[in-house]
Amino acid sequence: MKKNFVSNSSSSIRMFKSDFMESLSKVKYYVPLIVYIPVIAYLFYKSFAETDISLMNFAGWFVFGLSIWTITEYFLHRYVFHFEPHAEWGKKIHFIFHGVHHDYPNDANRLVMPPSASIPMALAFYLLFDWLLPNTKVYPFFSGFMIGYLFYDMVHYALHHANFKSGFWKRLKQHHMLHHYSDSTKGYGVSWTFWDNIFNSNFDKK
Repeated sequence: MKKNFVSNSSSSIRMFKSDFMESLSKVKYYVPLIVYIPVIAYLFYKSFAETDISLMNFAGWFVFGLSIWTITEYFLHRYVFHFEPHAEWGKKIHFIFHGVHHDYPNDANRLVMPPSASIPMALAFYLLFDWLLPNTKVYPFFSGFMIGYLFYDMVHYALHHANFKSGFWKRLKQHHMLHHYSDSTKGYGVSWTFWDNIFNSNFDKK
């Protein structure tokens, strides 16, 4: 397999001539928490204050949303973030969205999704699920979906910057580091590796 360029530097490469666009491409790891925890809290409020949903019913829809996030994470990473068109403009878009992270994996300012990208994506998913799901069930479902997203973002940051000694987290970090440094056509699960086993994209870690 062809090896891509990978920098060991923790510094950021400039991607845009415009200072404003450049600022939108960088984000501290805690920003998604500030943006989306209030949204999730509001969804909790809407679930219980504006509907007669039971706690068990809420929990079922919440877990359903969380589980849908896990497969969404897998397919986004595999088929959207790693899709690289042959056209020059396509290569540039791929680099902006995900290629820069593979070239500079230690850049702490480009490890979580910036709100400039995540907010439109979250809104699109919300509208889709609101259309697909029964009336008001989008509130508990999407709160679980968004918890899954926040977990993914925080785990992704930790896998690159925390030193896990043993157990589940060490194995998860190994899985993600193999994706970066061994074979980027495998190991698409970041916070959850289950779907790599299902879709035959896991590593032979023996």
